[in-house]
Amino acid sequence: MQILSKSARTRQWIIERAASVFNERGYAGTSLADLTDATGLTKGSIYGNFENKDAVALAVFDYNYNRVAAYLKAKIQATDNAIERLLVYPDTYRNYLKVPFLRSGCPILNTAAEADDTHPLLRKKAAGALAFWKKAIENQVKRGIDRGEIKPGTNPTQVAVVLISLIEGAFMQAKVTERTTELKIAMDYLEEMIRGLSV
Repeated sequence: MQILSKSARTRQWIIERAASVFNERGYAGTSLADLTDATGLTKGSIYGNFENKDAVALAVFDYNYNRVAAYLKAKIQATDNAIERLLVYPDTYRNYLKVPFLRSGCPILNTAAEADDTHPLLRKKAAGALAFWKKAIENQVKRGIDRGEIKPGTNPTQVAVVLISLIEGAFMQAKVTERTTELKIAMDYLEEMIRGLSV
């Protein structure tokens, strides 16, 4: 086990405490006062560990995204069947309120919606995370085809794009309406779509 230096521990503390604040309020909506309230640290302590708010936001995005990715990866790797692996997505997002770090929304969606024109570095992070997610789904579909679990001729890119679009679009509706009705409808549809890929 790696022992972190005091400064590394402080940085990690700031990232962990600021994670939900940035994900809920966004970059523009998060003030320095919000960060000092969340961390219990002074402005000097925060900026002694991070160059500026941008640096905190970038580190927090990585932290938030990596938590979601690790959670999904563990659930996906708990089963061997390609269809079951893909069903992890509608199951997780249908029940997102049970996952503490997803309650404030998907970090990719939250970041992309705000940073499209205002924060190029955050937009680049979100675009990279989205590309990685898309590739991971494509690989699951290809694996399923190779193993005879998914219909031959299934287009992996099409499945990935539609899956991500359904999840992110449904999440956006849930955030705006403050209800999960449309999200559940979309995840039920996504589950049917995935089951329809089975041989």
